[in-house]
Amino acid sequence: MKKLKIGLFGAGHLGKIHLKCILATEQWELAGFYDPDDRNAQSAVTQFSAQRFGTVNELLKAVDAVDIVTPTPSHYALAARAIRAGKHVFLEKPITQTLRQGRELLRLAALHGVKVQAGHVERFNPAFQALHNIQLRPMFIESHRLAAFQPRGTEVSVILDLMIHDIDLVLHLVQSPVRRVSASGVAVLSHTPDIANARVEFDNGCVANLTASRISLKQMRKMRLFQRDAYISLDFLEKQAQIVRLFDQDAPALPPQDQLMEFETPAAGKKWLYLHMPETQPVNAIQQELESFADSITTGSSPIVPLEDGYEALRLAQRILKEIEKRQAKSLEKVAF
Repeated sequence: MKKLKIGLFGAGHLGKIHLKCILATEQWELAGFYDPDDRNAQSAVTQFSAQRFGTVNELLKAVDAVDIVTPTPSHYALAARAIRAGKHVFLEKPITQTLRQGRELLRLAALHGVKVQAGHVERFNPAFQALHNIQLRPMFIESHRLAAFQPRGTEVSVILDLMIHDIDLVLHLVQSPVRRVSASGVAVLSHTPDIANARVEFDNGCVANLTASRISLKQMRKMRLFQRDAYISLDFLEKQAQIVRLFDQDAPALPPQDQLMEFETPAAGKKWLYLHMPETQPVNAIQQELESFADSITTGSSPIVPLEDGYEALRLAQRILKEIEKRQAKSLEKVAF
């Protein structure tokens, strides 16, 4: 199998993880990387024996595809140059700083006929993948994504840094237009919100309550889904899923009797409760998303997380940010009076 040549933009902390994953992926041949920071570059050369390119254009000429793992403000310029050069693009989240930039990338990708995959890695988390054979119709979703403060990533708010992971998952799960958004957030250690909460209401009646913090004393990445016949708990850190299903006594296909708990309900009579913890395998989610990116190029299929999904996640994230700004402006007005 002929390998695809890929180049990396950005050899910082996350970029080095991507370098390691590229080298471990059979479909890819690493051409090298570009990073203007000499310290990052020398570390990558020493650790991975990777070639450092002197300019963006030199790297683009040597590859079939690029992996962009730079700070968000540089995403648009690098992705646009790569797409115009006819290169396929893997683009870390958030895809761009602005919606206008995101729309332009969508236009360019369609014009030049290249594959662009957004780096929403939680789609590849074993906990989330454990739901692939479950019929999902969530009507309430609650997520908590908490992390300790790191100066890395603070060029964007916690909504674009952390919450956007859960925004993407929720949009993928609900598949309904957003009707209403309310949100609040506070900047504590940076100039943008470091902790935020958003309530998102969808046209189909589903409500999602999302909380994200990068000033927590403990780490947490959990999501809970509630629907009429099931409760689902996902732990993205532990990579575990817990599914509680509810069955009527006359359900056509019940699990084995010794795995059921019987109970009476006041309104609906006898029900059966079934607890299932799907077996999950430890996988490298970043390596999996890079493998899937290669597969979309070689097979001509759509990426698992297409650029359009990255744009929709960014659009809702920006809407949440605007709601936070409105709330803060109202608070300032009250103080003025």
